[in-house]
Amino acid sequence: MAYTPSRNRYELLRYNHCGRSGLKLPAISLGLWHNFGGIDPYETGRRIVRHAFDAGITHFDLANNYGPPGGSAEINFGRMLATDFKTLRDELIISTKAGYYMWPGPYGDGGSRKYLISSLDKSLQRMGLEYVDIFYHHRFDPETPVEETMMALDQIVRQGKALYIGLSNYSAEQTEEAVAILRKLGTPCLIHQPRYSMLDRHVEESLLDVLDKHGIGCIAYSPLAQGLLSDRYLKGIPENSRAGKPSGFLKKEDISMEKLQLIQRLNEIAGERKQSLAQMSIAWLLKDQRVTSVLIGASSVQQLENNIQALDHTHFETAEREQINQLLNKNKDNV
Repeated sequence: MAYTPSRNRYELLRYNHCGRSGLKLPAISLGLWHNFGGIDPYETGRRIVRHAFDAGITHFDLANNYGPPGGSAEINFGRMLATDFKTLRDELIISTKAGYYMWPGPYGDGGSRKYLISSLDKSLQRMGLEYVDIFYHHRFDPETPVEETMMALDQIVRQGKALYIGLSNYSAEQTEEAVAILRKLGTPCLIHQPRYSMLDRHVEESLLDVLDKHGIGCIAYSPLAQGLLSDRYLKGIPENSRAGKPSGFLKKEDISMEKLQLIQRLNEIAGERKQSLAQMSIAWLLKDQRVTSVLIGASSVQQLENNIQALDHTHFETAEREQINQLLNKNKDNV
């Protein structure tokens, strides 16, 4: 059945300027890191993407290695673009990345001009696109001169393969160096994508200040700390959770009793706010005006909708902020 998007989709979400650029992003964006690969049910992912767009989410974030297997999330998203969004390209912000291992040999990883341009060409082929809106270098590569990586990003924009470029997983110091080079080249950095959640606040030490100083947007990934900041772990580690699986980024040994107790206490505060823990965790990041958007994942339409509802209540009273900060600071060595 042909897909017809909701007519009132732009009335549901708020859109924030990305740094000091003219580009606006939805306060919540959808990431296709998990649940959209070749091992996942295609129609489930398709329903999630459709529902996201109907809710006002215009930004869809990918990377060359998303799957598994690597590349399959882009292939599946390309199928959706061809069948459901063929006439809607100008209403979408599509981003992808390169920086981690993608193919064997010396040219399938890192930050060289060879790898970045080859990888983006393959990403465009997989998605059936002429360009992406944002292309990120996915990680700092200590084995490649920063100048070479930034010159490759500049070339990609000048070739029309990306409208904007961004950085991901760069430290504050690395970001400063990269931004200075990009400014001289004439292709400014639009956005930075760091890992950021209530349980991982390293960006607050200096990175957010650097981004604010240079007018660069921030989009936080893993805002729920791989699902820890949801109701899934309130009573321990379920077998079907990410931490309960033998593979993945979240391990059982990473979840201490102190961390579980902290999550339970945060959940109590969320309940007092009439929110789920996930909703409060997303709202907590968006209270900072330096954060342009929060990048969420979803394994179902219901989960997506629950997270979107975080936008119904993003204000924190002073007492709530102090209470949460005290909890997080007290437990920072255990999270």
